[in-house]
Parts: sequence; C-alpha cells; structure tokens
Amino acid sequence: MINTILVSVILIFFVLICIRAGQLSLSKEIDGIDLQAFASSRTTKSEILKGKRGTIYDRNGDALAENVSSYTLIAYLDESRTTDITRPHHVVDKEYTAKMLATVLDISEEQLLKYLSKENVYQTEFGSKGRGLTELTKDAILALGLPGIDFIETQKRYYPYGDFASYTLGYAKTAIVEKDDGASEETIVGEMGIEKALNDELTGQDGFTFYQKDRQGYKIAGTKEQTVPAVNGNDVYLTIDTNIQLFVERALEKAASYPFEWSTILVADAKTGAILASSSTPSFDPNVRNITNYMDLNVSSPFEPGSTMKIFSYMAAMESGKYNGSDTYKSGIYVTKDGTEIGDWNRDGWGEITFNYGFVLSSNVGVINLINRYINGDILKDYYKKLGFGSKTGIELPNESSGKVAFKYETEILNAGFGQGIATTPIQYIKALTALTNNGVLLQPYLIDKIVNPNTNEIIYQSEKKELDKVANENTINSIKTLMRLVIEDTTGTGHSYYMPGYDLIAKTGTAQVADSSGGYGSKVIRSFAGLYPGEDPSIIIYYASKDAGSSGVAYMNQVIKDLVANISKYLNLDSEEVTPNNELLKYTIPSFINKNTIDVEKTLQEKGLTYIKVGDGEKIIKQYPQKDNVVTSLDKIVIVTNSENITMPNLMGYSNSEVKNILNIIGVPYEIEGTGYVTSQSIAAGAIITKNDLIHIVLGKKY
Repeated sequence: MINTILVSVILIFFVLICIRAGQLSLSKEIDGIDLQAFASSRTTKSEILKGKRGTIYDRNGDALAENVSSYTLIAYLDESRTTDITRPHHVVDKEYTAKMLATVLDISEEQLLKYLSKENVYQTEFGSKGRGLTELTKDAILALGLPGIDFIETQKRYYPYGDFASYTLGYAKTAIVEKDDGASEETIVGEMGIEKALNDELTGQDGFTFYQKDRQGYKIAGTKEQTVPAVNGNDVYLTIDTNIQLFVERALEKAASYPFEWSTILVADAKTGAILASSSTPSFDPNVRNITNYMDLNVSSPFEPGSTMKIFSYMAAMESGKYNGSDTYKSGIYVTKDGTEIGDWNRDGWGEITFNYGFVLSSNVGVINLINRYINGDILKDYYKKLGFGSKTGIELPNESSGKVAFKYETEILNAGFGQGIATTPIQYIKALTALTNNGVLLQPYLIDKIVNPNTNEIIYQSEKKELDKVANENTINSIKTLMRLVIEDTTGTGHSYYMPGYDLIAKTGTAQVADSSGGYGSKVIRSFAGLYPGEDPSIIIYYASKDAGSSGVAYMNQVIKDLVANISKYLNLDSEEVTPNNELLKYTIPSFINKNTIDVEKTLQEKGLTYIKVGDGEKIIKQYPQKDNVVTSLDKIVIVTNSENITMPNLMGYSNSEVKNILNIIGVPYEIEGTGYVTSQSIAAGAIITKNDLIHIVLGKKY
C-alpha cells in the first residue's frame, strides 16, 4: 500500500514537471516576466554612445561655447569586487581614504567618511561637490593611488571666455529629459541665448553598441556586435568677432567706474547687417550662471530712446518732400492745445533758428514744429513702423520684444517725435540705421554666420546679406548724414564731446527721461548714442545706451565711444588721419615670450605701451598669458611668469572676474572668488610671497 502511494506521488510530480517544462518552452511570458528579455539581459549588454553637443564659434573660428569632460567621483564599497586581496577593487581603509580625498576635494574628512560608511550599498557618490570635477581634479585624485575609487565621465558645457557675450551665447546645462518611449536620459539643454534658440541644431543624437557578454560582463570573442554610431550636433558660427567683442567688453569695464543701472552696446557691420559685438552690463559668467537679469537688453527689454529718434522723425519729414532745412521756428517752449508745456533742454531757447540747426542742438521744439508743419502723427507713426520700430526684427535670439510705437493724441504725437512715450530696442535701432549705410535700403540684422555638420564638414546653412524695404531716397540719406556730422563736429552740437580729430565719426545723441511709477517722469535718464563710422562711407554701426548715468554720464560715455572707435578703426584698418594721445588704443599680436630674457620681454612690453604683471624675479620667462598669436590691446593685462621660486602676490584690486581667473590660473595657485563685479579685496596682500598651497580668497563688488 505504501509503495503504491509513493509511486503515485512520484508520477504526479513527474507529470507536473513535464507540464511546467512544456509551459516554459512554449510560453514567451511566465509570471509576468518576459523570458526572452530576461535571458537577453543576462547574456547581452547595451552601451549608450553619447552624441556630442555642437560647438559655438565666432566668425573667425574661435570657440565660444564647447563641451568638455566632467567627472563624478564614486567609491566601490562592496567587498565582492575584490577577488585578489593583493589587488583590491573596493575601499579597504575608509578612514585613510577620507583623509586623503579631503586634501583634494572641497569636502571635510568627516563628511567623506559618512559617504564611505554607508551600509549594504555597492557603491557611493559624494554629493554635489563630488560631481562636475575637472580633468585636473580627477588626475590629482588618481595620483593618491586609493583602491576602490573610480569616476563616471560625463559632458558639461564650458565657456572659455567666461563673462563674454553672455546674453548672446546664453547658457546650456545638464538636465533630465523624457524620451518618446517614456524613458528618461541626461542631456545638455540650452536655456538662454543662442544655446536655447538653436538647441535642436546643437543637440547630437545618441547611438549604442549591443553585444553578447560572459558572466564577468566582457564581450564574448567572435560574437556579433551591433553598433549605431552617435551623431554629433551641428556647429554654429556666429557673426560675432571676438576681437571687436573684446573691445566692447573692455570699454564697458572701463565705464564701470561710473554709476549706472545698466549699459549696453551693439556693433554691426554697416554693409551687411551682421552683428559684430553685443554686450550689456551687469552681465554674468555662463559657467557659474550668476544671473541677476534674464532679459537681453539689446533684444528683450525695450525702453524710451530719447533724441536719437530725431534721426527718423527728420527722415520722415524729408521723405514727405515738404521739408526745408533753412526754414525757421521759435525755439524754447511750445504750448500744446491742452496747455501742456514742452520745452527744449535749454528752456530759454536759442531764439529763431533753422530746422537744420535745431537737429544739431537737439531741439525738441524743432521736432514739434517739424511735425506740425511738414507731416502729422499718422505719417510719423507709419514711417517709424516702416523702419521696423514696433515689430520684431527676427534676430536669431529668443524672447525678442516688439517694443511699442503707439500714439494718438497731440502730446503723445509730439513726444514720440523726440523719442518719449514709445519703446524701442537696440537691435531695432541697428536695423533702422542700416538705411543710412545702404542708400536708403533696410537690411536684416543677423547673428548666425553659418551652421556646419561636423560629421561631414557640410555647410548646411550659410547666411547672406538680406535687403528689405527701400525707406529713403539718396537726398534724404545725404542730408541726415550731414546733420549727424554737424552734431559731432560743430562746437555747439550736442555730440561735440565725442569729436575725435582725424576720425570721421558721425552720430546723434539722446537723453530720455525715465517714467516713474506715478506715470510721470522722474530724475533718472537713459542716455544713448547712435553712430556711424567712417561717416563718409560707413563700415560699422554703433548703438550705445546707459540708464541713470548721473551728471557725469556724458563724460564717461564719450570716452567709451572714443576708445571703441579708435580700437575698431585700427583693427579693421579703417582710415583715420591722426590719433590724439588720449584716444590711442594699441592693437598688438603677442609673440611667444617663453625662454626669453625677462628684462628684454619687459622692455618690449613697455615700448608697446602694454600693461603687464610679472610674477617672480627670475631671469627667464616660463609661462605667459595670453598665448602667442593672440591680439591684445592696451586695455588688456598680460601675465609673464619667471623661473623664480619667489612667487609674489599681484595687486588685483579693480580687476574683473575673468582677469583674476586668467592671472591666478597662469600663476598656478588655488583661489576662491566671492561675489560679482570687480576685485574689492584679496586675502593676501600685494607683494607678499605665496606658495602653491596658499588659498587666495577674492571678493568682487561694484568698482564705484
């Protein structure tokens, strides 16, 4: 009986095993598990091949934004990684590992030990300070020879020039994005400027490698491997010229010693509409994103332009065919129908003067009489809009503003004639001013020179000059340019402080009151400058605006423009007869000073009128900044490091963030920087002996 029961039980188990075996062999899914996928995951491996984000270059091929390798530090804690105790592959001595890592990382020994003391984990990371490590930091950690330490390599966006054309470039940062299949991945995404506007062009496509693996995870020799290569993102070349951009950045740095809320400069090619430089201050470093204002002043933040708008109200009158510049009017005060008084900046006026002279003196009453006598509000508004005011220019940047050109009633119309009560952007001014440099034809301003596929070197987009509407005849253009010349060259002109002997600069200046919260106008002003150079046959257009410049505003603005014009003129080899000593700004292609005699190098730099910092008292030069073949000016700081053991701390007071980084990096000493702006204090006094172990603390703030 017992034998019969035992045999029956065995038979039942045998039948169940057979049924289960058949089920396993015939079914794709068991207990909710895809058997084929399960087996594949144990015998195959797939590796993602990351597509590199495209590089952003200037028009000359200098990289302005690029990808660099970044590293995340990890430590393996699982003892199973080690099969040979003489060659450990996990952290053996946690206390010693924490102590040594603390000498390299900005993490305390105690905190490091907490990370290393986690239980029941295969590996650990070290928080935010253990991510985004540079190649130098990685090498320093590897040199410690610590077992169980490894790195995960990723890519991050790097801006080699720091705070340079920041609003134009914008920034891109690492983000987690959702894919179409519901999965997520880490990628670099543009969030401002060109990085955002051309994010799709710049973003690469990931590939993958799929192969069979053994139990240890290695590829099995002789088996097939499937690879879909990564596709790098397209490279973007801007119309920005790094040298002209540098001149603009340095000019704004010089202006920072005067009080203002903001200043902004745009420089364009007068013949094509290409943007050569664009900068605003306050600005930011895209590497650290110390941003106080996310709006680009040159395209996204319209303001009342003031008297530079008289260029276009006079053009409207000239185009009507009725204007006579020799006609006269009574300057000083004009009273509107509702009793509102509108006055010239000189409210006593200059008596009975011509309309032409009224332009030179920037007379508001002259514009009022011009509107009443030759045109009307509708004609003025239509002409402003024909020039592009009140509409987006289409510049290749996000968040462009249309501005506002809307006026109906008498006072509104008259104010609009001299740039009050309307709102424009600097990029709209650049577009409108191209009519003066192209025989009355507007040009499309643009920022993208070309887009190149780095995988094939194929140019997939090439910009070209684009002509828009004909807005003025030759007589109008010549007449306006003549008046703009008088603004600068006539001793009574409002722009005479910008006069540069030997330089054919023509322009119109403006001062606009800033509306306050009550709807009226307060004490703050926006000063502006719209210039062409050379005036006879313009090659460049410059638009400069600054808010709340104070009583000294004109003084600093004219020096900024003079430096800028002199510098660009030399760089582009534009004609100038002479240069006064106060306006001279040298351009110099720096040679290699390496292994040269220190005394000889100093003599050369002094003869060229260049500013330099010498580190140490050695006889030979072993390092220099900038490197050879870079173009520098008398505004730049050159660093030469000698073969001396005595490294002295330079005086960095008043230097900018980027200048400090360049100087301390070439010296090779560790530092930390707090704040934004310009150096207001340094932890080690100038002239003191410093070592490679000294940590220099730099505090930045407003120069003024």
